[in-house]
Amino acid sequence: MPHPIQLNTSIQRGSQVMLSRVANSLYWMSRYIERAENIARLLDVNLQLMLDFGQLDDQQLKEHWLPILRSAGDEETFFNHYTTADSQSVTEFMTFSLENPNSVMSCLLAARENARQIRDQISREMFEALNECHLFLKSKNARELWDGGAHDFYEQIKKYSHLFQGLTSSTFSRDEGYEFIQFGKFVERADKTARILDLKYHILLPSLADVGGAVDTAQWQALLRSVSALEAYRRSHVVDIAPWKVAEFLLFSETFPRSVRYCLEQVDRYLHLLANTAIGEYRSPRERTFGKLLYEMKFRTIEEVIRQGLHEYLEEVRKTLDGIDDFIYETFMYHPPTDMEAEIRLHQQEMQQQQQSQG
Repeated sequence: MPHPIQLNTSIQRGSQVMLSRVANSLYWMSRYIERAENIARLLDVNLQLMLDFGQLDDQQLKEHWLPILRSAGDEETFFNHYTTADSQSVTEFMTFSLENPNSVMSCLLAARENARQIRDQISREMFEALNECHLFLKSKNARELWDGGAHDFYEQIKKYSHLFQGLTSSTFSRDEGYEFIQFGKFVERADKTARILDLKYHILLPSLADVGGAVDTAQWQALLRSVSALEAYRRSHVVDIAPWKVAEFLLFSETFPRSVRYCLEQVDRYLHLLANTAIGEYRSPRERTFGKLLYEMKFRTIEEVIRQGLHEYLEEVRKTLDGIDDFIYETFMYHPPTDMEAEIRLHQQEMQQQQQSQG
């Protein structure tokens, strides 16, 4: 993912003005923090899952870790630097490698750099939390904690993310800057929940003989743990973990803060605030596509999704998310470079017209 582009154009809503580069940095700061937390969650749960299965041979290790790389879109980059996908190489690559732009380290360093560029636009507490995280990752303590137990390291990453989000909630004014932060967070979270669900259902789907077996159940439990949904799921479903019930919960729950529907409703909320439009008003084609998806999600059943194909449905969700993300970027964060020669010619023509009218 790109780092923020330095722009000097501005966003204006009423009497408030925000530079596009500031909006861009706030947005990417938020997305990078959320992405780092989600990668840490996924790796931590995957390592814990391997302990349940005991010793695995090289082929089983490859089958276990390759889907994780694919879900992050990092498979090609990984094999440019490693020859074998196993616990050590994949976790190293996805945690510490600066060659991987989606590693935990890369994401948190990028988040801190975005925050540094707009330090005067965020609260002191927010910057200090990110700076503390940055110093931790650069210190030998990070590696020592990792060597002593990867679980404790990933827990620390999640705590930094939660601390930052809590400080944002309690110290950042509710203006357009806050809206960009929240929009970025929920776009990233919806995308990652969809990817994780697709990872289990489409890539790790067992053979028919294994459906409902111990391995299958353990994987679905791991999926729920990776989004901190196991307890919430069990409060809603007292029966044993059923694959279609898990998919339904992570897709359509109105109250769980990491479900796809919940995240999309938050994206919709901040979309309307940023675009300064009424709830339910969608002007551009990409806004209307997003609005249609969200409306249909409120009435669609998991049975209908399964008949359509869960993988295909999740691809539709992610494609629509990409579209609304592009809309916000092109509308508020990107402005094409000015053609200076054309601007000069236009200015000269205007001056000539003024002189002629005065003559």
